[in-house]
Parts: sequence; C-alpha cells; structure tokens
Amino acid sequence: MPYDVFAALTLFVFVTAFTPGPNNIMVTASGVNFGFMRTVPHMAGITAGFVVLVVAAAAGLGAIFAAAPGLQTALKIAGALYMLWLAWKVANSRPDSGAKVDLGRPMTFLQAAAFQWVNPKAVVMALTVIALYVRPEHQLKDVLIVLAVEVLATVGTVVTWTGFGVALRGLLANPRHARTFNIVMALLLVVSIVPMVL
Repeated sequence: MPYDVFAALTLFVFVTAFTPGPNNIMVTASGVNFGFMRTVPHMAGITAGFVVLVVAAAAGLGAIFAAAPGLQTALKIAGALYMLWLAWKVANSRPDSGAKVDLGRPMTFLQAAAFQWVNPKAVVMALTVIALYVRPEHQLKDVLIVLAVEVLATVGTVVTWTGFGVALRGLLANPRHARTFNIVMALLLVVSIVPMVL
C-alpha cells in the first residue's frame, strides 16, 4: 500500500472511529455507570464484532469490485458524500444534558459484538473503508493492513471513550468543550475525504 494511501487510511479510520456514534456513546455511559473494568467485555465485543464485520465486507466486496471496477468509483463517491454529511452532523451536534444514563447492567461481549451488525455507523465504516482503501489487485495485503489499523483505532477509541465516562465526564458535559471537539473532529473527517477521491 503506497504511503499516501496508508496515511489517508489511518486518518480516515481514526477520525471515523473517534467521532461520536452509538458505540462511543454506549461505552461512555457504561463507564459512567459501571466503571472501566466492568465495561471491558463491552469494549472487547465491539472490537471483535467490528473486525468480523470488516472481514465480511472484504469477502463480499472484493469479488464485486473485480467484476465491476466502476462500482468501486461509485462507492467512493457515495462514501465521500456520506462522510461529508457525517462531518456536518458532527460539527452541528449539541451536547446532551449530562444526565446519567441508567443502563441496568453492562453489555456483554456477545451483545456488543452482535450490535455491530445493526450499528449503521459501523456497517457504513466497514463497507466504506474496504471500498476506498482495498485495491482489488492487492486485496489480501490491503485487507490485513486495514484490519491492523482498525483494531488499533477501535481499541484506542473504546478505551478513550470509556475513560471519558469514568474520569472526564465534566469535560464532555461542558458545552463549549464539546462544541470545539465536534468541530475539530468534523474538520479532520473532511480532510480525510480528500485523498480517497483523488
């Protein structure tokens, strides 16, 4: 994988992983309610479930792209448009009231892994990362690189957002800090789109 493509992949994966979404919101709430250690199965389930989702996306899309290369271009455009929409949503999102969420009990490993298949952000991320950064002629090598980056990003993300819930709740509840964070993440998301459409 060329260095510029790898750099774009890394930026894309980390920005999309760290921006607010169902997984990040859920582990933050779990960190607030149950603490870090009781959230570990939830974090592990997200990571494993997303890896399986990316592998499934690669297994199906590789054959389709080999048969219809124009489809990859169409998916790149659709993925870029989706990411622009996501960046707009992130930049314009407002912090919640900060009320503690009562989840009852932490999500289990299997529940968190299965949730990835119905999590729209995870499904779109898996399909988009394969479509944008896996070259059909280098599929196996590129998929392994994508998986390595995704695992690092996912682990880093769930640990960070759980940590926010455990130790940094006050920072996330501050509307000014939350707004600045959202704008910076949205801008990084837009920057990550440029190399994938060129």
